[in-house]
Amino acid sequence: MKPWIAATLFWALLPAHSAWATDSASAQAQCPAILNHTFPKLQDDSPQNLCQYSGKVVLVVNTASYCGFTYQYQGLEALYQQHKGRGLVILGFPSNDFFQEKSNNKDIADFCFNTYGVVFPMFAKSSVRGSDANALFKALAKATGKSPSWNFNKYLIDRSGRVLSHYGSTTEVGDPKFVQQLESALNAPRK
Repeated sequence: MKPWIAATLFWALLPAHSAWATDSASAQAQCPAILNHTFPKLQDDSPQNLCQYSGKVVLVVNTASYCGFTYQYQGLEALYQQHKGRGLVILGFPSNDFFQEKSNNKDIADFCFNTYGVVFPMFAKSSVRGSDANALFKALAKATGKSPSWNFNKYLIDRSGRVLSHYGSTTEVGDPKFVQQLESALNAPRK
């Protein structure tokens, strides 16, 4: 390629790149603080910025493979399939804080998909309580005053990034109080 053609292409594409950078910076600036975190994806450790879920109703759940509440994966996946078209996303965070999780991310990913058909976003194993808690769970605990006391705690976040509620392990996604709050969040516009 002749140098003048390369230079022309460079300068022709520069404004588009600058616009993309501005759009990306604008999207980052509009991201609610609670979602402004990056975590490795469970399946392949690729970094995932939670800002991609800005504007959605988010349900954050700490999970484990060997817990008495592990069956809740089934209800969570069904809920995700039922409402993802309305803007719901469920974010799963496997943790061994209660000594009930598999040793590596590949085994966790295989278990979740093969046993419960989980396709909602899942992230690499991390701590969800105490001083070692990942940044999202620290922020959720601060916002609600509640850290996970066991596996399958749930935090509901509205479309604007406001943490609405914490639900303990025994609250399942069919619980009337949870369903009512979820429906309100799904029906509400972003503020």
